[in-house]
Amino acid sequence: MHRPVTEPRRSLYYPYRIHPFVRPPELDGEAPACPVAIVGAGPVGLTTAIVLAQHGIRSVVIEAEAQLSEGSRAIVLTRRSMEILQHAGVHQRFVEIGLTWSTGRSFYRGQEVYRMQMPVDEDSRFMPGTNLHQQLIEEYLVDAALASGRVDIRWQTKAIGLEHNDVDGDHATLLLDTPAGEYRLDAHWIVAADGGRSSLRRHLGLRFEGNAYSGRFVITDIKADIGLPTERLCHFDPAWNPGNNVLVHRQPNGIWRLDYRLPDDESPEQALEPRRLAERIDSILEMIGQPVPWEIDWATVYTANTLTLPDYRAGRVLFAGDAAHILPIFGVRGANTGFQDAENLAWKLALVESGAADVRLLDSYSHERVNAAREICAEGGRSTRFMSPPSAGYRLLRDATLSLVLSQDWPKDLLHWRTSRPHEYTDSPLNTTDATDAYDGGVPPGATLANVRLGQDDYLLDHLGSGFVVLAFVADDAQARDAIDAFDAVDADGLPLELLLVGGGKPRTTEGRRRVRAIADPDNRVAARCAATPGAAYLVRPDGHVCARWHALDSGKLSNALARAVARH
Repeated sequence: MHRPVTEPRRSLYYPYRIHPFVRPPELDGEAPACPVAIVGAGPVGLTTAIVLAQHGIRSVVIEAEAQLSEGSRAIVLTRRSMEILQHAGVHQRFVEIGLTWSTGRSFYRGQEVYRMQMPVDEDSRFMPGTNLHQQLIEEYLVDAALASGRVDIRWQTKAIGLEHNDVDGDHATLLLDTPAGEYRLDAHWIVAADGGRSSLRRHLGLRFEGNAYSGRFVITDIKADIGLPTERLCHFDPAWNPGNNVLVHRQPNGIWRLDYRLPDDESPEQALEPRRLAERIDSILEMIGQPVPWEIDWATVYTANTLTLPDYRAGRVLFAGDAAHILPIFGVRGANTGFQDAENLAWKLALVESGAADVRLLDSYSHERVNAAREICAEGGRSTRFMSPPSAGYRLLRDATLSLVLSQDWPKDLLHWRTSRPHEYTDSPLNTTDATDAYDGGVPPGATLANVRLGQDDYLLDHLGSGFVVLAFVADDAQARDAIDAFDAVDADGLPLELLLVGGGKPRTTEGRRRVRAIADPDNRVAARCAATPGAAYLVRPDGHVCARWHALDSGKLSNALARAVARH
């Protein structure tokens, strides 16, 4: 079986690049096993490859298509996703093109009943939402992956088989189909980022747990000159679609996302019939007061599900993104959850592949991210049941709530669109907690470090490298020397580790000492957010999550916490 060359898809605004098939060395003879093979060149697979490259690990990305995904698909990047992209060094193009927003409005039968304001303060480098269609997300990530020099993307290559020994083997083997024939690719590790219809999940016979909801929705992108700001609009029970709802989002390049629930008795084929689709687009534009000319760019039908694998590791195969979980789009949880998967997995996989950490570290990836997915499924399930009631009882309750918001304030918070958030790994086996070092406030182990603003275009997360970082809060040179002495006494045993001195006044230099840097905290804003007194210290993981903290930096405690953070305990 030879895979045919993919015909190019067309778009009103996006000139799809067709990526040629390049004959791999495996077709012409033996080739050594690659460190990591990633199946799927979507946002999750590409981000995993980029972060691996940051850590010096090469990867081969396998993509069945010859071009990027069709349609806008994921369109909202949350603040946490933008922080992940910044940490990966690829955020600038997203900032230049993306449309930012922090508000949303909900309507019931044409009347505005709720206005949502997501938090923005002086420590917010990024807005809560950045709208950017998935084609551009993928294009920017492809460019960054290739620029790293450590990522080989193989287009027009489909995974059709998997040979896998999860007991004592040192690699797994993919069977791949291409326009030039089939070949085998050996890899020490395989990342399955091949989407909701994952072939690798099917090959391993793995099944989701959770709920599949019956309601169907249409997503369509139109190009139109609509004079509305960038915000999230939700209309419940519009006159043209009684009992259902409509979402409207602005995208770059004059594209607008329209998302509406179908009547229960309507099939996907009926919903996408051109005349019916056009009538509904006209009705939506009339509803929002913008009856303007438009052109359709893309349309599809989807269902909202809350599903996850119970384990994201199957021997040498690791699952991420939609291959690991299917989440409802309400709350922009899908791709944004996948970005957190990618960052969590990549640093752990890099340390294991380089020999700096035991393979057990990968089990913590599954532990942390499965728990995150289950929490998101619970949250997303509540949102889905409100947007798409699964029974007559749920519909009665939803409609009663909506009718009350016309005259009462107390039920309006039920309309809040709770978005994807940074997950807190409070029960992670990588955390170190010590009752003698209890804190009142601050950032607990498992939570992400706050991105405190230090100055003009200067934030705390800008100063974190790609390894572990010790934040030592110092008030004078004597405390700085004590922190450095304790840090130097730690045997990192091959782990990437830096010391960041956080103190008031002018940043101090530490000439002659490797891995030690300093930043000013003149108003003690970082210390305040961390509830840290002079002499205190935090240990931060490569993905920005805190894993330990103390009121005084001690080399023995730091050594033990570092060992636990890479599953050596």
